[in-house]
Amino acid sequence: MTNPALHATVDEGTVPRLVWDLPLRVSHWGLALSVSGAFVTDWIGPAAFGVHVVCGSVALVLVLFRIAWGFVGPAHARFGDFVRGPRAVLASVSMLRRATFRRSVGHTPLGGWMALVLLALVGTQASLGLCSNDEILHTGPLYGYVDPHLSNRLSAWHGRIANVILGAVALHVAAALYYRYALGEDLVRPLVTGYKRGIGAADAIEQQRTLLAAALLALMAALVVGLIATAPEAVLAD
Repeated sequence: MTNPALHATVDEGTVPRLVWDLPLRVSHWGLALSVSGAFVTDWIGPAAFGVHVVCGSVALVLVLFRIAWGFVGPAHARFGDFVRGPRAVLASVSMLRRATFRRSVGHTPLGGWMALVLLALVGTQASLGLCSNDEILHTGPLYGYVDPHLSNRLSAWHGRIANVILGAVALHVAAALYYRYALGEDLVRPLVTGYKRGIGAADAIEQQRTLLAAALLALMAALVVGLIATAPEAVLAD
């Protein structure tokens, strides 16, 4: 049965209500900045390698946090709120025309799967990058945990997945533009402010759980930093 919260009719005349909590918004825009920074520093080259590593490490921390938040965060942050099967996804695709469009409170089933794909891609890319090397001078901070020849293979995949992420991000941005100009719904503003108009009181969130979020974020950061700090010394293969 379809969750009615996913397709609630929105009345633009009602007051704005909180839908996206602060931790979710911070992790969303933090991922956008860290991924952008990783691409920019990669294009700059070896001179920006240190910053590139920091961007990748931050992205991994945020992905781990977002996964955890998908189970313990407020209603619309939870995977159970928007991860649906093929039938619901096809139904949400059929509503991508102005004549049949209905706004969602949180993610649509299609948008939810896009979010999961992006998290999987960025998490995989960051993990591979931390174990990669350029076969000349630089190594990722987790390089010492893997065999040098395995690191070379991981480095190759790190390059391939970068292109996939660029395509996925382009699709993500194109979808936001389509919603804004073809369907008349601004998806960006609510991800900045947290608020949407026309949301019933029952569909709004009340507690943002910022203390729990801070503890989870600190835990994920400690995990990644601990792995990096205890990694064996990196020795490039001849």
